[in-house]
Amino acid sequence: MTPEGHKKLHEELKHLKSVERPRVVLDIEEARAHGDLKENAEYHAAKEKQAHLSRRIGEVEDALSRAQVIDPSKLDHKKVVFGAAVRLLDTESGEEITYRIVGAHETNIKEGKISIESPIAKSLIGKRKEDLVKVTTPRGSREFEIMEIRYG
Repeated sequence: MTPEGHKKLHEELKHLKSVERPRVVLDIEEARAHGDLKENAEYHAAKEKQAHLSRRIGEVEDALSRAQVIDPSKLDHKKVVFGAAVRLLDTESGEEITYRIVGAHETNIKEGKISIESPIAKSLIGKRKEDLVKVTTPRGSREFEIMEIRYG
C-alpha cells in the first residue's frame, strides 16, 4: 500500500468511528422512541445500517493491520515497480494512457490507479522506459510501449 492509500484508510476509519457510528446510534435511539420495535421499519433500517458500518470498520481495521506501506520514492526509479506512474503508448491505436500501480485497496480506474495484482501491472513490473510490453486482458492481447516512468 502506498503512504497515500494508508493515510486515506486511516481517515476513513476515523470518519466511520467518529461521525458515522454516533449518527447511527442516534438514529437507533430515535427509532426506539417511536414504540413497538417489531413493526418499526426505521429501527430495522438503522440496525441494518449499524451492521453494515460495523462490517466496514472491521474491513478497514483488518486492511490497516495487515498493510505493508511502501514508499515509492525509495525504490529503483529505472524500472517499473510498485507505486510507479507509467505513461504507455498503445502501439496499435496510438492512444496514450497513464496508470499508477497501487495496492488492491487503493484501486480506482477513474483516477488511473490500477492494482498491483491486475494483468497490466503484472506485465509492467520490472520493465524499463522504451520497453515493449504485451498484455493479455479479457478483451484480448495488446502491446504497449513504456514512454515514461514517474514516482511521487
